[in-house]
Amino acid sequence: MKKILFRKLLFDCLKFFFIAIVGISAIVWVFQAVNYLDIMVEDGRNYLVYFKYTILNFPKIISKIYPFALFISFYYVISKYENNNELVIFWSHGINKLQVINFFLRASFVLMIFQILFLTFLVPKTQDLARSTLRNSDINFFDNFLKPKKFNDIIKGVTIYSDKKEIDGTLKNIYIKKTSSNTNFEITYAKTGVIKKYDNTQILVLYDGHNIKGNDNNLDSFSFSKSDFNLSNLESNTTTYKKTQENTSIDLIRCYQSLNSNKKNNKIFKVENCSLSNLSNILGELYKRMIIPLYIPILILTSLFLILISKENTNYLKNKILIFLIGFFIVIFSETTLRFIQNNLHENIKIILIPFFLTLIFYQFLNYKLKPKFR
Repeated sequence: MKKILFRKLLFDCLKFFFIAIVGISAIVWVFQAVNYLDIMVEDGRNYLVYFKYTILNFPKIISKIYPFALFISFYYVISKYENNNELVIFWSHGINKLQVINFFLRASFVLMIFQILFLTFLVPKTQDLARSTLRNSDINFFDNFLKPKKFNDIIKGVTIYSDKKEIDGTLKNIYIKKTSSNTNFEITYAKTGVIKKYDNTQILVLYDGHNIKGNDNNLDSFSFSKSDFNLSNLESNTTTYKKTQENTSIDLIRCYQSLNSNKKNNKIFKVENCSLSNLSNILGELYKRMIIPLYIPILILTSLFLILISKENTNYLKNKILIFLIGFFIVIFSETTLRFIQNNLHENIKIILIPFFLTLIFYQFLNYKLKPKFR
C-alpha cells in the first residue's frame, strides 16, 4: 500500500511537471521563433532552414525551464494534496513524513541525473546541428534583405546599397562594394538593377553603370550598359565557427586538460575555441552542464517544506509564500553562481561544493523538524 501511495504522489508530480515544462517551453519557443524570423527575412534564408533552426533550439529552452518547472510542479501538487486532505491518507497508513522526504530525495537524484545527461549530450548536439543548418544553407531570398537606403552587408565581403526600390522590384542607384583582401576590391555603380533567376542561379542584372577594380596598387575601370552580378555561391556573414556551447562535453574536458597541462599552449586546433583566453567560458559551460543540475534535489527538498505545515495553521498562507520565494531564489542563485567561475578549477571548488552543502543542510533541517515527533 505504501508503494502505491508513493507512486501515485510521484506520478501526479511528474504528470504536472510534463504539462508545465511542455506548455512553458512552447510559449517561450513561439516568442523566440518570432525573433528568429530575421534569419529568413533579413538573411534571405528559406522556410525550411528557419523551421529546422527553430526546432533544434527547443531542447535548449527545455533545459533552461527544467529546474523552475520541476519546483513549481512539486510545490503545486503537494499543496493540492494538503488542501484536499489527501496527505492524511499517508499518515493514516503508517507513513511518516521522513519516509516521504527520503523517497522524493531519491527521486530527485534520478531527475538530476536526467538533467545532467540532457545538458551534457543532447543540448550541445542540437545547438551544433542548428548552427550547421545556417552554416550549410544558402541565401535564397535576396529580395528580402536588399532594402533601400540601407547598407546591406549580410553577404560576406559584399556591401550592397540602393537608393530606391520600385514596386516591381527594380532597384535604383545601386552601389556594390566587393572585397577579397585589404588591397583587392571592386566597386560597381549602376543606375538600375533587377534580380533575375536562371536555372536556380540568382543574378543581379545591372544597367548603365561603372566598375572600378583595385588589385594591389593598380586600378582598372570601365563603363557598361548591362552587367551581371552573380548572387549565387556567396557566403553569409552569419557566424560559422562552432561556439563553446556547441562543443561536446568530452571535447571541452579534453580541451581543459590539455590547456591545464601546458599553459604555454595558447591554442589547440582540434577543438574550436580551445584557447587560454576562452578558458573561463569553457569551465563555465562545464559548470552549467554538470554542476547547476545538482541544485535540483535542493528545489525538491524546498517544496517538501510544505509537509511541515498544516493548512489549519494561521500562518499557512504566509509560510507557503515564503517556501515559494525560497525555491525561486534558489533557481536564480544557481544561475548566478555561473558568473563567479574562475580560470582555475581549484579556485572553483567552493562554488562547486555549494549545492552539496545546501542539500545536506536542507535535509538535516527537515530531519531535525520531524524526528522529535516520532520519538
